[in-house]
Amino acid sequence: MSESTLREDICRYGRSLFERGLTPGSSGNISLRLDDGGWLVTPTNASLGFLDPARIARLDAAGTLLSGDKPTKEIPLHTALYESRTEARAIVHLHSTHSVAVSMLPEIDPRAVLPPMTPYYLMRTGGTALVPYYRPGDPAVADAIRGLAGRYGSVLLANHGPVVAGESLEGAVFATEELEETAKLYLLLRNLNPRYLSPAQVTDLVDHFGLTLPEHDHGHG
Repeated sequence: MSESTLREDICRYGRSLFERGLTPGSSGNISLRLDDGGWLVTPTNASLGFLDPARIARLDAAGTLLSGDKPTKEIPLHTALYESRTEARAIVHLHSTHSVAVSMLPEIDPRAVLPPMTPYYLMRTGGTALVPYYRPGDPAVADAIRGLAGRYGSVLLANHGPVVAGESLEGAVFATEELEETAKLYLLLRNLNPRYLSPAQVTDLVDHFGLTLPEHDHGHG
């Protein structure tokens, strides 16, 4: 796929996410890893709804800006997730309302932000970890991501928003959307004692679809 097509894809998905209210204002960022090890990444202070393909930042493998506008300040976040998830080719970071809300709840398990509510949550995200609050752009968040040792491709930053890696941009976007919808379900059903997927049902999904899930208790509902 050509670089120009990838730039158009970033703009198309960014506009879709913005228009559906999943990341307001100039929040959120998207990156794509290229075959030469470099990246395409959305600029700082840019709305995902109004991206210009020609102004998307092009970085080399060392993170040096080669062309386009200055990239998002969240580069350390993207770098750490690419380093720990070597199969990842795209990362989406949003400020989606329900995911942020869940990240602020006191009962959340950092090893399993959301319980196994639906099969597609597990199939798309593989489970989500919670990372403590860091100032946006703080390089220390990279160490927190690395501390997860690549077990999670879906991470929720406390009081901030989700960061999700995928083997394609489409995969990262779909996983981020699934995380947001599951967070919404969790908030709708909170304190109502809903039925979650049982450990046996989770195991069946793992066996049937070849899922790789982080080691934690899926049956804590």
